Amino acid sequence: DEHSTMQTNVTGTHFLLAAASQIVPKVKFYFAASSEMFGNVLEVPQTEKTPFNPRSPYGVSKVTGYHLVRYYRNHPSIKLFAVNGILFNHESPRRGIEFVTRKITHTAALIKHGLAKKLLLGNPDAKRDWGYAGDYVEAMWLMMQKPKPDDYVIATGETHSIKEFAEAAFAVAGLNPAKYIVWNNPADIRPSEVHLLIGNPAKAKRVLGWKPKIKFKDLICMMVESDMKLVAKNT
Repeated sequence: DEHSTMQTNVTGTHFLLAAASQIVPKVKFYFAASSEMFGNVLEVPQTEKTPFNPRSPYGVSKVTGYHLVRYYRNHPSIKLFAVNGILFNHESPRRGIEFVTRKITHTAALIKHGLAKKLLLGNPDAKRDWGYAGDYVEAMWLMMQKPKPDDYVIATGETHSIKEFAEAAFAVAGLNPAKYIVWNNPADIRPSEVHLLIGNPAKAKRVLGWKPKIKFKDLICMMVESDMKLVAKNT
């Protein structure tokens, strides 16, 4: 809920930063910032200089954590090596089933094996900048290797709709999406949907030498094939 989100991302982050600065001041600290901080986006695509405009308690908590990191990094008597990784949506076969991408790939596998009949989804036009989590972890590691700490947007620079993702996933599973997917299910409509989230990773490419390796459709294939194996194993 809202309170636990704030406790984790604000209070928890503050405790860790304070402890690090007092006990292990030479430690390197990474904060998992989020594209949700941009919320109702004020420019497209989003960069490290785009103003934040969060639309959820989660987004608000991440903005606060982001500023705590910058405070501990820039304070003249602290100067902690602390970075903000502003990661856009990063997916993999390990993604929790409560997230829409994994919900799609896992349900497609269930339907293929005769264990489910329909996939209920919300707004088909909602768009995100989806990348592969493995690529993004590499970016996180690269940030920590630089001589000076800084903040980086990590994204693919591409945007795709939920409908694109679902249709591609069902195609990989050999299923007709029109037959099995129910759109605009009231329970799956987000009350405060964010606008067009698409990141510009130019700084990460320039400073870190980073760029995503796994393409959108390859990511979907990876996730569907993993869930097909998982469902087959458990049936």
